[in-house]
Amino acid sequence: MLVREAKIEDIKQIQVVRNSVKENVLSNPDLVTDKDCEEFLFERGKGWVCEIDSQIVGFAIVDIKENNIWALFLDPNFEKQGIGRKLHDTMLNWYFSQTKDSVWLGTAFNTRAESFYRKSGWKEIGLHGTKEIKFEMTFESWSSK
Repeated sequence: MLVREAKIEDIKQIQVVRNSVKENVLSNPDLVTDKDCEEFLFERGKGWVCEIDSQIVGFAIVDIKENNIWALFLDPNFEKQGIGRKLHDTMLNWYFSQTKDSVWLGTAFNTRAESFYRKSGWKEIGLHGTKEIKFEMTFESWSSK
C-alpha cells in the first residue's frame, strides 16, 4: 500500500473510485467533473491517493480555502484494510500543518462514514443541507490525538 500526493494523471482513476462507492453515491456522476477534481487538488487544496499494485483504491482531498474535507473515498473492494484511516490522517496532518483553523465535512446519516468520523474524533455541529450531518475537527482536538 502506497499513500502519496495526487497527480493530475490520477484524476481518471480518482473518478472511477468516486463512482464505485456504495454509500454517499452521487445522484449524477457528471456533477463532479475532472476539472472540479483538478481545481480542488491543485488550486483550492491538496489530495492524496492510495495505490495497491499500481491501481488507485482510495483518495482524500481537502479544500484549504473553505476549510472543508472535499472527499475521502475508497473502492468498496478495499474497505476495512486501514486505507481510509491512513488517507484521513495524512490529510489532516497536512491540513493542520498549514492552518490552525477548524475543518468541516458533511456526510450522510447512518453510514459507515458517519461512524468512521465519530470514531476519529470529529464532533457533530449540525446539519449540512437536509440530508447530511456536519462534522468539525479543531486543531486542538487533532493535536491531542
